[in-house]
Amino acid sequence: MSRKPELRGRAARLAQFLPTGRAQAARTPFVLLVVLLLGGGLIGLLVLNSALSEGAFRLDDLKREKKSLTDEEQALQRDIDAYSAPDALQRRARELGMVPGGDPAFLNPDGKVKGVPGPATASRAPLVLAPEAPATATAPLPGTTPGAAADPTSTPASTPGR
Repeated sequence: MSRKPELRGRAARLAQFLPTGRAQAARTPFVLLVVLLLGGGLIGLLVLNSALSEGAFRLDDLKREKKSLTDEEQALQRDIDAYSAPDALQRRARELGMVPGGDPAFLNPDGKVKGVPGPATASRAPLVLAPEAPATATAPLPGTTPGAAADPTSTPASTPGR
């Protein structure tokens, strides 16, 4: 075995400032603390990164859902606009057998009637053609279905010559 040489003089005085074996053991907890802090930091960053990625995927899903719901809303709004257009309302009212009202009468604040009310008749109904109806269509005859002449897709019940 090798023995440590004994130090003398100036070397002996400087040797007392150098760490001994016990000082080596004091460094181990510090190194472990630094390693644990670095490892904990890396694990924390990994968890944070995973949470951000999950949030990004959820955001993409929500954006896709928002786009589909917006498209559906626009389609429904187009349907509402088509059904509430004046010509569509009039066409639907005629299909239901409704006719425009006659001359109106008004009540004054004192209770007197102003004007002479008139009955609603089918012959007074103006003809409004659907956009797809031909321009040569004529007004319906009294006693026929009001929407029959304005509907270009209607066909007679029997076709002569066949």
